[in-house]
Formats: sequence, C-alpha cells, structure tokens
Amino acid sequence: MTKTISFILNGDEISCDIQDHWTLLHLLREELGLIGTKEGCGNGECGACTVIVDQLAVNSCLYLAADIQGKQVQTIEGLAVHTGSLHPIQQSFVDNGGIQCGFCTPGMIMSAKALLDKDPEADQEAVKHALAGNICRCTGYVQILDSVAAAGRQMAGKKTDKAAGYGDPGPVTRQPGDQTAGEVTP
Repeated sequence: MTKTISFILNGDEISCDIQDHWTLLHLLREELGLIGTKEGCGNGECGACTVIVDQLAVNSCLYLAADIQGKQVQTIEGLAVHTGSLHPIQQSFVDNGGIQCGFCTPGMIMSAKALLDKDPEADQEAVKHALAGNICRCTGYVQILDSVAAAGRQMAGKKTDKAAGYGDPGPVTRQPGDQTAGEVTP
C-alpha cells in the first residue's frame, strides 16, 4: 500500500510516497539516492546502515520508512558543513586513521555523532558502548576509538592531540540488556 510521509531529512523538509513495507534504508538509498548509508548484513547486526532519527542512532535496515513520519533524519550526507568542509567527526576519522576500506565508516560516524551530540566528553567505555552495534573488519577499533576521542575533544572545545586517544581499547563487548543502534524502540 502506498502512503505519503513528511519528515526532515538533513535539515530539509521532505514529502514523498512510500510503500508500507519499505525500510528507511531502502527509502534513503533506492528512492532518494543517498548512498552513503550502506547495507551490510540487512538484519541489524553490523551497523553499516546507521543513521540518526530524532537524535538516536538507529539501524535503517530495521527501521520502517513509515515510522519516520514527522521525525528528523540525519544521514552521513547531512554532516558536511555548508562551507564544504567535513564535520569534525569526519575530519577526525581522516586525521586519526579511523578509515580503512570505508564501508563501515558512515555507520561508525553516525553512531559517534549521536553519542557526542549528547556528551562530547564521553569516556572510552561510553564510546565503546555506543559503537558496540557497529562492526569493522579492518582497523581493529583502536583508530576508530581514537578518532571519536579526538572529535569529542574538538566538539567540547578542547585541544585535539592525535596522541591523546584512548590507546588499546580492549575488547568491544555487549552486556545483556545493552541497547545498541540495532535495538530500536519507537
């Protein structure tokens, strides 16, 4: 069944017709041409499709497009500053080697942004928790955690120092009851 929804996408008001079975990932990539959001596993396990809906990191492969009616959605394409420069989190990933093949990067950055918007001084455990739903097979997470730490310092107005990351992060694990980007409560 077709229905019309209206929402804010990367700061712009959008109104479009959707099929009620479409996921947000399908709407963004296939209908709106925003291909920065990646499809990895398609079942909420990898975090490659993470976007921000009303300030919460969500897996767009699990989120029904119909559920964004009246909400604010931000994708990786919406992060770049209007001057054309990168958002501080994006720049930090570049500067600190948080990008390898780049497939997981948009989801990692969006998960980090959702956290740092709420707490730019988040400690390593908070960052690990926020990124627990995102999988990277290239970096081993040290560079990613260092990138988030540096971006947080910059967003908090503190001096950024590449050497002042978190260091060896230890294992990134989930505890029973942890909510990650893959566990969406509408």
